[in-house]
Amino acid sequence: MQIAITGIGLTSGLGDGAQAHASEIVAGRTNFAPLSELFADGSEFGHLHASWIRPRELLISRKWAPASVLSLHVAKQAIQDSGLTNNELRDAAVIVGSSRGNLAGWISPWPDRRPVGLMAASNSMHGELASIVSIELGIRGPWQVLASACAASLDALGMARMMLLQGMVKRAIVIGVELPLLPDVLGSYAKTGVLSKTAVNDPYSPHTSGFLPGEAGAAVVLESFPDGSEKARAAVQLTGYWCNSDTDSPIGMPENGLGLRDCLQRSVADLEEEPPIAAVCPHASGTVLHAKAELSALSSALPSGWPISLHPLKPFTGHTVGASGVLDCAILTHFMRQGKLPNNLPHLTPPEGGRFPLDASALEPGGATVLKIAVGMGGHNSIVALRSPIIS
Repeated sequence: MQIAITGIGLTSGLGDGAQAHASEIVAGRTNFAPLSELFADGSEFGHLHASWIRPRELLISRKWAPASVLSLHVAKQAIQDSGLTNNELRDAAVIVGSSRGNLAGWISPWPDRRPVGLMAASNSMHGELASIVSIELGIRGPWQVLASACAASLDALGMARMMLLQGMVKRAIVIGVELPLLPDVLGSYAKTGVLSKTAVNDPYSPHTSGFLPGEAGAAVVLESFPDGSEKARAAVQLTGYWCNSDTDSPIGMPENGLGLRDCLQRSVADLEEEPPIAAVCPHASGTVLHAKAELSALSSALPSGWPISLHPLKPFTGHTVGASGVLDCAILTHFMRQGKLPNNLPHLTPPEGGRFPLDASALEPGGATVLKIAVGMGGHNSIVALRSPIIS
């Protein structure tokens, strides 16, 4: 059985929709600004640079919570891109990944929103991120919400893949949503010491000091096809999913990246029959520890016989926490459909040693493998493998 990505949808500080994101990435532009432009005057985080969804009306509904509205918005984009009919969607699964769920508008008031009191309990539940898609679109398949920190939506992608392989469903809508620009949430990150102190947007620079946060929602439609399907061959395929735990720290990871290394080694072994690994989209959060640990794991686990380029996407979007896995996969899918890899932000510092260039390696017409990594606070490592379309 083959699992293909047949639809994508995404909204972030870069714009609304896949083409808007691609245009900004190709042009080497970002949309970071100090949070004083978003928050009321006097906020303690007004100096912090972040990336947020500019059309705020996309996030406002009296009935549904802001993150739920975003979940529905990107799901509709992905479904439209897939071309699926309402009848084909009827029994699909809806799997959502989000670290902070529906805190937005619950623990912090949401500007310009007048909520309906009757919906207060629903608006406070993280399950509403998935139930809104089920209810509004008439989808009667199973729905789930995962919260494995920054790896949440990549895990949602992996869980959906397992459902399809088991024959539980034939289709799944996988969503990553995060609205982390709330004073209480930012305060918790600041106390832990992971927010950027220098506004350096360059994860492998010696001057990086933490991450720049961002808002985002993204969705992909997965479909299962028989082996040898021409439709699957012409699409980006999801060819593997792996995860494990570090058992090391509630907030960090071992400097040698041991857990991530083991996870990568398993993925490399399982992908022996797949096209060679051409590129990796790393987690690359922006903390010094993470840069050191992730590069150590990559160097130890990946084969050295051919060039493997790195494509960190958080320098464009900010760290969108639990949404980042599906967001990055949606961006990768858009470019891979065209036989390309996304450009890196100009002037990024390349990793030391020259092992992993920031210039894109070629995607072979017969298919190439791209790995996407996500690392969640608490020592959780997740990886998915994407295969580029086969061009005859």
